[in-house]
Amino acid sequence: MKISIFEIREREQGHFSELMGRGHELSFSEKPLTLENAREYADSDIVVVSIYSKPGPETLSRLENLKFVGTRSTGFDHIDLNYCMERGIAVANVPFYAERTVAEHVFALLLAISHKIEESLDRTRKGDFSQKGLTGFDLYGKRLGVLGTGNIGQAVIGIARGFGMDVVAYDIKPGEELARELGFRYAPLNEVLASSDILTVHVPSTPKTHHFLSDNEFAMMKPCTVLINTSRGEVVDTKALLKALSEGKVAAAGLDVLEEEPVIREEAELLTAIFEKEHELETLLADHILLRLRNVKITPHNAFNTMEAIKRIYEVTVENILGFIEGKPKNLVAPAPRFVAP
Repeated sequence: MKISIFEIREREQGHFSELMGRGHELSFSEKPLTLENAREYADSDIVVVSIYSKPGPETLSRLENLKFVGTRSTGFDHIDLNYCMERGIAVANVPFYAERTVAEHVFALLLAISHKIEESLDRTRKGDFSQKGLTGFDLYGKRLGVLGTGNIGQAVIGIARGFGMDVVAYDIKPGEELARELGFRYAPLNEVLASSDILTVHVPSTPKTHHFLSDNEFAMMKPCTVLINTSRGEVVDTKALLKALSEGKVAAAGLDVLEEEPVIREEAELLTAIFEKEHELETLLADHILLRLRNVKITPHNAFNTMEAIKRIYEVTVENILGFIEGKPKNLVAPAPRFVAP
């Protein structure tokens, strides 16, 4: 099989050594798969991409021999699944690799807030060992509201119970057996918002969850709520969050994602006409204000980024490729016709 792997740095190529050892022909590119370069890989049987490749019908149509697309991500909305299914091209993702990793990051952000870690480090680096203004708060006994009880939400609940927190959760598909097993309870969204000392968000980005937390939801929260978001930036209305922070409804926030984060890394392009059209300038500016607030802790979409989680991404990707080649596909999100159950 000819396998083309995109968005891959030289030091990461060794993760695919098992495929090379089995006689497959591999090519690597640090660039994403695009309409412009697709013809160079027209004879590829398999392509492996990440989220910055966005193969639509035109791009995929240039890959004349394509049989399988593997994405090194849980999300797969960057791939045109309808086209793939119509053409018999199988698509597989990496459904689980960082649920515990992200859950740990939730508590890294939360502990940074509750124990004023950043402020303490800044002070001692300046040779100031006074404790004035550094009083924090215990997590023990606090109510944690978990919005979304998928794999990451469940991992967060397990850690929270270890801290002795009272956990209440909201999910569109509550699982009472899961609640009994992990020691929490489900409640309507308004109750979770109104009764939680700390809220952590673990919902996917869909049209229905766009601005899942906005003015109405912030208004329901108890005063001085702490908000943690490690899911997707667009599920929290940035301007509504800024308002809640200014009014004291939200005392502090820990964010690993921002609503306009793909653009915020390209600061020089903020003032160009194309970005004004494609992205809301007010939201971009609001994101920048968040970066300057002392009671907001922001990390650069880094919650998943551990050696172990990255290793799992590559391991599952290789398993997906080998499974397809051997006729035992795994983690298919767009099954080719021959793999559809009768």
